[in-house]
Amino acid sequence: MEKIDILLATYNGQQYLREQLDSILSQSYSNFRLLISDDLSTDNTREILAEYVEKDKRIIVFNQERNLGVVKNFEFLLKKVESRYYMFSDQDDIWKENKIEKSLKTLEETNSELVYTDLEVVDENLNVTYESYWKLKGIYNKIKKYNNFESLYLNNFVTGCTMLSKKELIKEVLPLPNTSKFVLHDYWIPLILSQKYKITYIEEPLIKYRQHKNNKVGSKKKTDELKSFEEIRNLFISVKIEHFTVFIENEDKFVDEKIKKLNKEALEYYKMLEKKKNINFRKWNLFFKLYKYEGFIYNLENFLILNIPFLVRFLLKFRK
Repeated sequence: MEKIDILLATYNGQQYLREQLDSILSQSYSNFRLLISDDLSTDNTREILAEYVEKDKRIIVFNQERNLGVVKNFEFLLKKVESRYYMFSDQDDIWKENKIEKSLKTLEETNSELVYTDLEVVDENLNVTYESYWKLKGIYNKIKKYNNFESLYLNNFVTGCTMLSKKELIKEVLPLPNTSKFVLHDYWIPLILSQKYKITYIEEPLIKYRQHKNNKVGSKKKTDELKSFEEIRNLFISVKIEHFTVFIENEDKFVDEKIKKLNKEALEYYKMLEKKKNINFRKWNLFFKLYKYEGFIYNLENFLILNIPFLVRFLLKFRK
């Protein structure tokens, strides 16, 4: 029975932390260490963790003396992994009792290096709002059809708290990029590993993915809070500029020279779009190359927003 290290990064998580800890400690697969790094919480999180350390010797807590931020906090924990396998955990969800068991079984049976799952979206009181996070986000068909590096390249579809992977591969993803809020650890790790290794998904939701007002990353779209078309278009462009800037800053992690070249071309493309306020006739072939693995509607919407914004503005006038 292989031992697994579960990595839990906490920060001011007192409200839901007990429920999450209880769901992990009651897993059907019990051979694990729960490594927790608290990022200088100012509420009662540390007191709760101290209480649980006394109750279960599988828990090891590290109390940070300065705030690291979520990415570097998880990086700290990755460097503490000793077991053959590791998993990530958020502080406010609920793990279904067979999450570890089913994830490990799938990883071993499919001879994969990383496995991830769907999630059940719930509200703060654990009432189910969406049975499938993948279907809510419109990524279900993409995952079922592709599930490879090329499909991950433009947009992430792996949620960090659902992943299980191998200790021996940690060195290939470190250091974790920490210069963009759009390229986090749960995007970076499957993206980099999928270049050379097999990643596998479990269609069944094995987590109750709790949504509440304090979520760091949740199920809402970034565009939900934006009011104007210009704000939405600027967001689309700024996300991709950050996205490809990170890739170029860490180009040693990309094994294919063609991808390194594409990273630079893509960054130039989005920077050019910043200046094109009405219509763009350049690099349309690059757009379709980048968006090859996205759905038709997503492609059409993004093409119009990015390359023919004046037409979108015109059409929006008739919706008012």
